Amino acid sequence: MSALPPLVEPAASLSAAERERTARHHVLAPLGEPGQRRLNAAHVAVVGAGGLGSPVVLALAAAGVGTLTVIDDDVVELSNLQRQLMHRLGDVGTPKATSAARAAADLAPEARVHAVRERLTPANAADLLADADLVLDGSDTFDTREAVAAACEHLGVPLVWGTVQAFDAQVTVFWSNPPAGFPAVRLSDLYPAGSAGDVPTCAEVGVLGSLCLQVGALMATQAIQLIAGIGEPLLGRILVIDGLRARQHEVPLRGRPADAPAPAPRVRFTASDLAAALTLSDAPLVVDVREDDEVREGMIHGARHVPLGEIRSDPDAVAARLSAAAHGARVAVVCRSGVRSAEAAALLSARGIPAVSVDGGMLAWAGPVVQAVRS
Repeated sequence: MSALPPLVEPAASLSAAERERTARHHVLAPLGEPGQRRLNAAHVAVVGAGGLGSPVVLALAAAGVGTLTVIDDDVVELSNLQRQLMHRLGDVGTPKATSAARAAADLAPEARVHAVRERLTPANAADLLADADLVLDGSDTFDTREAVAAACEHLGVPLVWGTVQAFDAQVTVFWSNPPAGFPAVRLSDLYPAGSAGDVPTCAEVGVLGSLCLQVGALMATQAIQLIAGIGEPLLGRILVIDGLRARQHEVPLRGRPADAPAPAPRVRFTASDLAAALTLSDAPLVVDVREDDEVREGMIHGARHVPLGEIRSDPDAVAARLSAAAHGARVAVVCRSGVRSAEAAALLSARGIPAVSVDGGMLAWAGPVVQAVRS
């Protein structure tokens, strides 16, 4: 995909101090001084001032973004400091949005930072994001992410989206109303409403602090590309990161046509539901999408092992194989915690497989396990 047109018109000029502070950008083609003035004119909203919001705010303030709105209703806790490097020990107990404004001002005194100490909800999301040229979502619940995405769709502004859980991460760009000739891609194209289920928190499954920095930096770079109209942003592509194995790859993401109905919301499917369903005559086919080293600890009896990477690389072939194996039954997809299985279920559902993701994954499974069987 070629570069998108610049998102904002450039500011008329920069102050002498700001020109000196951002001098290394001015000689950086194709960004240059015009791109720096676009950054100065831009208004970026950052939802969440935690693991992803921290590097995003630092990177964008340092880059010279003129106006930042940081939305977070939480306060800094001691356990945050393992990954939220914007905050300091002295900030414990301070509102995260307030700490973010302090950190941004320390880097870029001319930046205008609006600290919003308010929880973003479906009711207020559009109002909170209304004046932004683009939005970066670093929030930590899927309900908030769906509210942010819905507001961005309504406003027609691009959404830079990143997630981190344990050692796994994703980064992409959603935009419901991109310039002519570019595909419209929405969050619902990746995760249909309800398909993510109950996503475990980082307090439950952990998160690698350094991976938050990597993903936040990638998100900030996407924002800079969109504002300045340079490079090839991740619109229509998902960057998938396996931090434990130092692997990165891309997965194409195609948006549904404008006149196509939205995917139907998924019925919630828990580990207890799966245990009960496996006792029935029309029991679902269980597909375990964890990695080889993870399934050595055991799998659900009768499960097929198909690592998520295999589904990502050739979903059509995997769907055909599973369709033959399932004999018309549902496919219940399981991973460690329910995040990777939600992605796999969405990929398979898009190809006609009646797939559901098991909420909570193997962490929630209380039944017996057996040795792995590769599909």
